[in-house]
Amino acid sequence: MSVVGTLQQITGPIARMRLTGTVGVLEHVLVGHDRLAAEVISIDHDRATVQIYEETTGLRPGEPVEGTGRPLSVLLAPGLIGQTFDGIQRPLEVVRDAQGIYLKRGAAEGLPERSWAFTPVVEVGDRVSGGAVLGTVPETPLVTHRVLVPPALSGEVEEIAGEGELGADDTVARVRDDEGEVHAIGLQQRWPVRQPRPFAERREPDRPMITGQRVLDTFFPVARGGSAALPGPFGAGKTVLQHSLAKWSDAQVIVYVGCGERGNEMAQVLQEFPELVDPRSGRPLMDRTILVANTSNMPVAAREASVYTGITLAEYYRDQGYHVALMADSTSRWAEALREIAGRLEEMPAEEGYPAYLPSRLAAFYERAGTVDTLAGEEGSVTVIGAVSPPGGDFTEPVTQHTQRFTRAFWALDRDLASARHYPAVSWKGSYSFYEDAVADWWRDSTEYDWQDLRRRAGDVLEEDARLEQMVRLVGVDALPDRQRWVIEVAALLKEGVLRQNALHEIDAFCEPAKQVRLLALFVELHDAGLEAVEAGVSLLRLRESLDRATLTRLKETVPNDEVGRIDEVWSDTLRTLAKLRKEAERDEGVPA
Repeated sequence: MSVVGTLQQITGPIARMRLTGTVGVLEHVLVGHDRLAAEVISIDHDRATVQIYEETTGLRPGEPVEGTGRPLSVLLAPGLIGQTFDGIQRPLEVVRDAQGIYLKRGAAEGLPERSWAFTPVVEVGDRVSGGAVLGTVPETPLVTHRVLVPPALSGEVEEIAGEGELGADDTVARVRDDEGEVHAIGLQQRWPVRQPRPFAERREPDRPMITGQRVLDTFFPVARGGSAALPGPFGAGKTVLQHSLAKWSDAQVIVYVGCGERGNEMAQVLQEFPELVDPRSGRPLMDRTILVANTSNMPVAAREASVYTGITLAEYYRDQGYHVALMADSTSRWAEALREIAGRLEEMPAEEGYPAYLPSRLAAFYERAGTVDTLAGEEGSVTVIGAVSPPGGDFTEPVTQHTQRFTRAFWALDRDLASARHYPAVSWKGSYSFYEDAVADWWRDSTEYDWQDLRRRAGDVLEEDARLEQMVRLVGVDALPDRQRWVIEVAALLKEGVLRQNALHEIDAFCEPAKQVRLLALFVELHDAGLEAVEAGVSLLRLRESLDRATLTRLKETVPNDEVGRIDEVWSDTLRTLAKLRKEAERDEGVPA
């Protein structure tokens, strides 16, 4: 490293320097005597502007700026899983053990020092290309780390480490490229956070990411490798829902980015995640989780970088052939960081003060989601779920509106549902998913029901119920005919028995697809059978008294995922009850007055 300039002006996280050496745009530089991490964002002749990712209090003009010769990058190596990083990948637990509970400026990046049991999968003389697997390391009991050839390198293996323990600085292999130059490859590699990692080919999404949440999987599915927005006002349950998705979704690796959230919320995440148990393996959930924590009281520029750090880590495990889910909570705080930095740069503001490039930044972030064929020929995916915190729950504000343009699933959280203790508070009126056709074949092959037809018929019931709500407010429910009152009755059962879900219940916290469609079919068939009974002359009062509402709505909690047949037994009993009511009504009609 060499000195490339001296500071002239400091304005919060933005500093301007006079160049005395060569530096490039987006180059990672170290500012001041404390060597604060920063990035060059513009150059004008012999002047450059940098954004600093650490607290700038006490920084003075005249202090030196050192260049690193590389862009802002993350370290990719075994040991990432189970760690907690800040927005520029400083391992917080390592820093805490070395410095105490307060994060000091200029703290070095890195991973805990340890050795890894390496097993080679190639031999000397083999020809390898970018993305090929050189060997494996058991990173955790749930994740086998695959040591990859850097994407731009190809050639012949001249040397490969044997089976045994390797340290972070040891050489795994030496590869001679086509020009005859020999490249040493270690366990650790670097990758620029703002540059997407390459892949062979992007696939069309064709199967859902199963979340175990009925309202999402059944009505508003997100495809594996897709993107979803999770907007909602304060207190609507965004963070809790993302915790449930991290624990129960069928992703193999979880990257959770706490971007600009309040410190107490992030502290709760850091306390709870290590205690969570992966339901599929019985191991700690942290054995397949990476946390990136950048709270609202941390430097604002690092918040802007945190989402890129998270998505790059996710892409790295995607390239190893894993299915990764990235949870970003929340992109609104990230957009606010862009706005603050743009203001200090005196850029022309656009809507509500956000910079004019906000849409392109959001598009570039969500574009990095996808299911791909990796360079090694395996399938991997990154599914991105971004929470949005619109001020006052106003979904017309710029971040929500632009996010809606670039995501294909929109899970709108409703304050009224949350106030009524209906969780997840996902609005069936304001939410949607464009992945229905893409995942329909998977549902058709995996379950015995026509998922699309059930979803459409249930949606019709909820839509008619919403329309009838307006009439009830005007004339009262007693003024409606029995047919319409039955629709309201079934809609209430559907909301309670399917859409509502208890994240803390042993059985109801996660619902398998087979159970989801059977519960949905139960209430859709109940709607149709009840209408037939009403048309046959059964009064709504008699119909309501004869049905065991409590049993129907509690099937989600009383029937385990592996005993779905019990739902059929309840439905058979319900059918017999409805048949008996119709016969009684027909007999009564035949009796003369």
